[in-house]
Amino acid sequence: MHSSGLSPEQALHLLREGNLRFTSGQVEHIHQSLQTRAEVLNGQHPFAAVLSCADSRVPVEILFDQGIGDVFVMRNAGNVVDDVVLGSIEYAVEHLGVRLVVVLGHSACGAVTAALQGGEAEGHLGSILDQIAPAVESTRHENGDALDNAIRANVRRMVDLVCASEPILSAAVEAGSLQVVGGIYTLATGKVEFLL
Repeated sequence: MHSSGLSPEQALHLLREGNLRFTSGQVEHIHQSLQTRAEVLNGQHPFAAVLSCADSRVPVEILFDQGIGDVFVMRNAGNVVDDVVLGSIEYAVEHLGVRLVVVLGHSACGAVTAALQGGEAEGHLGSILDQIAPAVESTRHENGDALDNAIRANVRRMVDLVCASEPILSAAVEAGSLQVVGGIYTLATGKVEFLL
């Protein structure tokens, strides 16, 4: 339980299994007891880190059927990578032993939709849309659904930013001790498709 000593492949397997339980209605609600709360009082040992959108329809622990102490989660609109997110991932990797990072986008993402539509954003929303704009631009002339293409490109771009982050994360990826993968959560089905 709560083992950060898992390989990236083992951690990904646990997430896949949990998502399968969730999509099939067979959730186990693991690691959510009073005993679990007591066990994690003195420290955490998550087996994966997940950067996801802040959308309230994308509850990371629930859709992967995980519990307290299992997953180190960061959330913001558009699942964008900035220095705060990178620092959080570095903490998970360096201090908690996490060997798998998932950047999780989702269908019908409002942040990506706004970036796709363009225009001026009020307040601090512009900083989010600025992060997503390169993904939108890279898919402008692709065939298929424009929003889906942009959501996928945004996830891939954020994965690349995590992998390229120096010095800690890029070194861990190069050494093979860290795997960073993308995923797309489909609101209608509850299924996560990993982009490997």
